[in-house]
Amino acid sequence: MFTGLVESMGTVREIRPDGDGGQYLRILAPFASECHLGDSVAIGGVCLTVVEVGDGLLTFQCGPETLHRSTLGGLIAGSPVNLERSLRVGDRLGGHFVQGHVDGIGRIDSIEPSGEWQTIHFSCPADMTPLMVEKGSIAVDGISLTLVDVSASGFSVMLIPHTLASTTLGVRQPGDAVNLEADMLAKHVRKLLGR
Repeated sequence: MFTGLVESMGTVREIRPDGDGGQYLRILAPFASECHLGDSVAIGGVCLTVVEVGDGLLTFQCGPETLHRSTLGGLIAGSPVNLERSLRVGDRLGGHFVQGHVDGIGRIDSIEPSGEWQTIHFSCPADMTPLMVEKGSIAVDGISLTLVDVSASGFSVMLIPHTLASTTLGVRQPGDAVNLEADMLAKHVRKLLGR
């Protein structure tokens, strides 16, 4: 479980196949020395398990399903990624409950600067928008954000300078793909009402 408050950005150092259709992802992480084998870390909003720690680097193994359902399969050496360690009991919850389970891949349609702020418009799978409400929450690449507008095929968010400076959304461009996770409470309500 995560909060969607990015702790830091990391850098992909190495990607190599694991021989079974997945890959190993080695990331330079500022908090690597505090991590242990088996720890959960959200990488761009995807919950992964640490399989190796050393020299400021964390290694994760991504299965074929993870690579297919998220943007992790498109990473290259040098790619920046958002990092967040899992929530501990007693931690403050400043964002919203984020599981690190990607529901779909979205794309940046446009970026509108407004002084120091930016409004970003995204397209997304149509089955995701019924789970969104204006002023509700969405996780984009693991970042807890407030929805501004929601349409049948997309949504928008407004980003403050801090978010632009401390997450990968500050360097993203129109056309870039992003991981999306809808609010888990909305997913549970939809399933219950669907019965």
